Amino acid sequence: MHAQFLESPVLIPGQGHAPTLHLFGGPRVVQAGRRLEVPEGSKRLLAFVALNGGRVERRYAAGVLWPLGDDLRAAGNLRSALWRLRAAGIDVLDSDKYALRVREHTVVDLYVLCDWAGRLIGGTATTGDLCALKWRADALDLLPGWYDDWVLIERERIRQRLLHALEAQSRHLVRAGRYAEAVESAMVAVGVEPLRESAQRSLIEAHLAEGNLVEALRSYDAYRRLTRRELGVEPGGELSSLLRLHCDSGRRRPRTEEAGRV
Repeated sequence: MHAQFLESPVLIPGQGHAPTLHLFGGPRVVQAGRRLEVPEGSKRLLAFVALNGGRVERRYAAGVLWPLGDDLRAAGNLRSALWRLRAAGIDVLDSDKYALRVREHTVVDLYVLCDWAGRLIGGTATTGDLCALKWRADALDLLPGWYDDWVLIERERIRQRLLHALEAQSRHLVRAGRYAEAVESAMVAVGVEPLRESAQRSLIEAHLAEGNLVEALRSYDAYRRLTRRELGVEPGGELSSLLRLHCDSGRRRPRTEEAGRV
């Protein structure tokens, strides 16, 4: 999987003329290399269908997206939103009198990213999945600036999934001996959620695996200051023990070596 962060964390190469729906930094649609502007009145409909697994009943969508007024007005608003999409040349939704669905062969960046995360979390990552992505810390925000309840719930669910994937990616990279990339993946997770101890642990473990004890200690001290300031607590005992073990090992090693020379 490849990535860019001008507008979306996912760039899908080789899809030919198939349209790509971007929800990160969107919603927007790219087809045959051209960006198609999604009409303002249709953005929420497009995002709602995609976030609901690519298929949703028309009546349910209309009721959630246009809750004010009666069912007839909501249904009319839905038809108008569909018409505006087609008028803009965006043909990514199929519809009948019962349901709406994302059109077959449409690529959705969210689905691609979630599949990538699932492979990393499930331990079935490919070599390509381990490529460290050049992510900005804000890249994990789905539909930023949207505050509908149905967006907020999905945004947090996806955010947690991707954070777990980044931590898993860092661990996979450590086992592969690709320490610089492991540090980079962990730093993305830390940048997104600095108080997340599992992300901090991934970063410290990557530093230690590379033999950079000082970097690990520096990361731990920064995290400790943060938790004290923001939460009034110390980092977890497991994280402290991890560093203490390495520090003790480092102090013992020179004495052992010296004893061997005597």
